[in-house]
Amino acid sequence: MLLLVGCTHKQTEEQAVVEDSLVWYPGRTFRYQDKFNDLHAKQHAVASVIGLSHPPKDREDAASMRKSLVEIETNDNYIVEDLTHSVPYLIPSAKKELDAIGAEWADILARNGLPHYRFYVTSVLRTQEDIKYLQRSGNINSVTQSCHCYGTTFDLAYMRYDKVTRTHMYMHEDNLKLVLGQVLLNHQRANKIFVKYEAKQSCFHITVRQ
Repeated sequence: MLLLVGCTHKQTEEQAVVEDSLVWYPGRTFRYQDKFNDLHAKQHAVASVIGLSHPPKDREDAASMRKSLVEIETNDNYIVEDLTHSVPYLIPSAKKELDAIGAEWADILARNGLPHYRFYVTSVLRTQEDIKYLQRSGNINSVTQSCHCYGTTFDLAYMRYDKVTRTHMYMHEDNLKLVLGQVLLNHQRANKIFVKYEAKQSCFHITVRQ
């Protein structure tokens, strides 16, 4: 008789981890509306200078600008959502800043002994075609001269996160929002980014400053 051994590892891997230990980032809370109130006019003034020379008309036009843009992809620290009204490209300095935000996010979680999560990138480079579609759908934040049209701007969701670490520890979305908010506050204070807290869209609207 042939005896098979070691064939239960797949079952073990597929067993769900019981998340029964709530853990917290001990940072000081603050009012996001007060700290992150960099309005559109301020963000657009910078985006139109350091970003693409002109907003792309459509996806074909955006593709022709690829020499000025860098693709962003899902990695260990953030997830790029399936984008329906934007394309996953940023100018190099914006991509670098997004990666720096992700690295600091991961560092804070690790230094505090917390499980690793990824945040979501929900909007990136928009074409004028995307803007018109959003306006027709009733999106009140879709202005014609959007900062998203210059490759300098990205949105990060603040109420949804992807848990990576398989552990019994878990965190509330509100506390993860505080971690992300602290990272953005650090970068804002260092004059690296502008940030607008978008309550209705449940996101941080971010434009790089250089």
